[in-house]
Amino acid sequence: MAWANKVMRVNLTNGTITTEALNMEWADAYLGQRGLASKYLFEEIDPKCDPLGPDNKLIMTTGPLTGTMASTGGRYSVVTKGPLTGAIACSNSGGFIGAEMKAAGWDMIIFEGKAPKPVYLYVQNDQVELVDAGEIWGKSVWKADEWLHKKYQDPLLRVACVGRSAEQGCLYAGVINDLHRAAGRSGVGTVMASKNLKAVAVRGTQGVGNVKDPMAFMRATEEGKRVLRENAVTGQGLPTYGTQVLMNV
Repeated sequence: MAWANKVMRVNLTNGTITTEALNMEWADAYLGQRGLASKYLFEEIDPKCDPLGPDNKLIMTTGPLTGTMASTGGRYSVVTKGPLTGAIACSNSGGFIGAEMKAAGWDMIIFEGKAPKPVYLYVQNDQVELVDAGEIWGKSVWKADEWLHKKYQDPLLRVACVGRSAEQGCLYAGVINDLHRAAGRSGVGTVMASKNLKAVAVRGTQGVGNVKDPMAFMRATEEGKRVLRENAVTGQGLPTYGTQVLMNV
């Protein structure tokens, strides 16, 4: 599997960023980004904590296939305790930022606490920093994305951001990435904004090169794509109607 074997832990309360190895025992037992991040969340938070309080955590995570040529290899998930249900909330999104995280060398980013003022996280491979977000707090996702791209002068910078509805506490706000893709379920954007975290901007140039047998992997990937193309739901329904076609599942 294409793990980078590296987790970033961001303590927003005191502004510190640390690195740790991915728990490979958990990664093997809880396959996929949703399962693995849910395990981390389950082990690390009090189940009775306030979803919008500093004791909740927000996890942005990739999976074992993220950044590879596999179908759905560009996706990432946002996992937290949800403000709507009080249960584990997991929202999945496409676009580029998941693969960019993996190309920067990160499997997962865990946000803890609450920043004393609005900030965003900037990631360029191993260079990571929390930056004052006063200029973009209160701005729309589109304006914030435009501001970040203008500041860093990099068209390949990938941004996940919350908008004004999340800042105002709308309980079903999402996290928008790459302008038009959304981790839009379960209020994960509301939790992100409650931590005074406006955005995560990522640029990765390291690639994903730790697949053990690339040729065998590509053969399996092509076969998997064939199966998906020939399936009525994944080959026709989802491309035409989106995830609403899954309402009867």
